[in-house]
Amino acid sequence: MTTLSVTRSPRVLADVLPGGLVRDAALVGGSALFVGLFAQIAIPLSFTPVPLTGQTFAVLLSVAALGPARGVLGMLVYALVGMAGVPWFAQQTSGWSMPSFGFVLGFILAAAVVGALAKRGADRTPLRAVPLMIAGNLALYAIGVPWLMASLDVSFAKAVDLGLTPFLIGDAIKIVLAAVLLPGAWALVRRFDRG
Repeated sequence: MTTLSVTRSPRVLADVLPGGLVRDAALVGGSALFVGLFAQIAIPLSFTPVPLTGQTFAVLLSVAALGPARGVLGMLVYALVGMAGVPWFAQQTSGWSMPSFGFVLGFILAAAVVGALAKRGADRTPLRAVPLMIAGNLALYAIGVPWLMASLDVSFAKAVDLGLTPFLIGDAIKIVLAAVLLPGAWALVRRFDRG
């Protein structure tokens, strides 16, 4: 009699790792720390209160790897710990009163969107990863730009000029990098499974 072994394919990259609950807690905390570290790669821009950072890249990459539940939890931890006073937001800031805090809240929505799409396989090829990352950027701008508008008491058009337009080229570069890295990680997983 032959035994047939059926291996369920992982839904997101984090599912490849063993460890259950301990793994999930480490990944959630690690993703918050990863974003906090990349937030310190910051270039202040004289014409806007929103700095150019590595934060969005770290957010979108980590939440695609973690999936929706762990990704949202990781970004909640990042936001709550920063609100409590840990200076790991961009330029070693903390709290929620800064004009750019809406983007931190946008990370949570982006985590839900990107994580859910990655769970459905949108991170497996470069052509599918690009729209995934665009959707993530749109989600974070959906909260970040209105927060900027309200916090600075400016028009929506002005908030777009301050919080979206200057970042489009950088976002495009981050999207291309993520569209290479995520499918590349999946290729390694597949090679390891075969080997």
